[in-house]
Formats: sequence, structure tokens, C-alpha cells
Amino acid sequence: MSSRKLPGWLSGALVLGAFGALAWLERRRPLRAEGEPKRDRAARNLAVAAAGAATLRLLEKPATERLAALVERRRWGLLKVLRLPAWLEVAAACVLLDYTLYLWHVLVHRAPFLWRFHVVHHVDLDLDATTALRFHFAELALSVPWRAAQILFIGVSPRSLSVWQTLLMLSVLFHHSNVRLPVGAERRLNLLVVTPRMHGIHHSTVREETDSNWSSGLTVWDRLHGTLRLDVPQAEVDIGVPAYRDPRELGLAEILSMPFGAERPTWRLGGVGPEPKRAPSPEPSEQLTA
Repeated sequence: MSSRKLPGWLSGALVLGAFGALAWLERRRPLRAEGEPKRDRAARNLAVAAAGAATLRLLEKPATERLAALVERRRWGLLKVLRLPAWLEVAAACVLLDYTLYLWHVLVHRAPFLWRFHVVHHVDLDLDATTALRFHFAELALSVPWRAAQILFIGVSPRSLSVWQTLLMLSVLFHHSNVRLPVGAERRLNLLVVTPRMHGIHHSTVREETDSNWSSGLTVWDRLHGTLRLDVPQAEVDIGVPAYRDPRELGLAEILSMPFGAERPTWRLGGVGPEPKRAPSPEPSEQLTA
């Protein structure tokens, strides 16, 4: 039973439906004012996403699907040793995949070589659902060995992998979106999952804020590791990376070639100025501010 994947049509319908709904809500209830024309940004981000999707199709999909099928046949990995009921195995796999993705996210920020590629995601000057798809194709290629290790050591079945991939896409689209939710509702959601205000802080130009809120699905990982940050009002968040603030330097060709060129000091304005800082907030760190 656990070898049967989630139907591709269902996964695709959920992801496309969520993207369309969020894009509509972003127009009706925006959380942050946009600095660039939305049409230009969306076209650029979707072009980057297309290159990333081709990479995943060519490299990740064949490797991970075959490895998950092999794990299922050979009973490899932690969850296969535990012999859990099928539904509980899927749930446990999703939780463990989410945690190990948190670790990968920390690594792409901390390891200078990986940051060269991940910075392409962060230099976007605005944040919305299209940013969720904006990952450099080389970063996605470099993540394949990590994904394979996740599947092998956790013991991820084809069904668990397909369920997690779908849930991950829905979560990433949601928390990158520029949708203004009622603060009270977002505070409650934030007890469990990453929300737009929480992830907006992670995309701040202030280094200490970017070095927080690394969770992609469940917020428990940031809470356990002490990396949760909820005390920055969205009106005070400047989205992007200090070294790259000029939109003329962030065209499609420029961001695709960015990892392979000379690297600027990321956290200095324009690559040469001071680092953006923020005074400590008097509000409690557990309060998600408006």
C-alpha cells in the first residue's frame, strides 16, 4: 500500500489551485507594499522556476523515485525497522523529512559555497508566491544528494515522498505569499506552521533576522533550536539582500549567472556600505506583530 504514490493529477491540482488562490488574495489583501512591477517580477521568477523544474525532472525525480521504491522493497531506513502502520509511517516520514529540510536550509545559509546559489532566492526585492518557486537550478541540483540521504536514512516510501512533496509545495507557496491574514488568525496558525509574516522576517535585509525562521513546514524546529523570531513588524521589514538593492542588477540573466561571478559581501549595503541593523524590540519575542 505504501508503494502507491499520491496521484500526480491530485498533487498538481492542489498546487496550481493554491498558487491561483494566493495570487488572487495577494491582489485583494497585500501584506507588504511592492517595490517592483508585479508582472516583470512574476515573469522573471517563473523563468527561474522553469529552469529549476527542468532540473528536478532530469535529476531529482528519477533518483528519488527509484530510491524510494528500492527502500520500500528492501525495507531500508529507520521507519522500515520500526514497522509502523501505513498511515503512521506516512505521517512520521513527513515530520522527519520536514526536520531534515530545516537542517538543509540552515546549511545553505551557513556554508559559503551553497549560499552563493541560495542567495538567488533571497535577492528578490519583493516577496510573494512566485518567490516560492525562485530557486537557482544549480542549488536544486546540489540538493539531490541530500534528498537521497533523507529517503535512505529515514526509510521514505513512494507514497510518503509524494505526500510530503505536495504538502511542502503548499506550505512554501503559502508562507512566501504576500497575503495579509488577520493577526490573531496568523498567531494561531503560527503555533503549528510557518506563516507569511514569520517567513517575511527570514527574508529581511537584517542579517540577524534572516538567520532565523528556517522552518519550511512545522514551526516546532525553530522553537526547539531557538531560531524563532516573531517580533518584527512587517512594515519595518525590507525584503532582499543588502548587497543587491538595485533592480537593474537583478534581471534574469544577472541572477542566473550570480553564483558563478564575483561574490559581494552579502550583508553590506551595495556590497561596500554598512550592515543594516535593527534596535531590539521591546515587544515579547513570542508575539507575531502586525
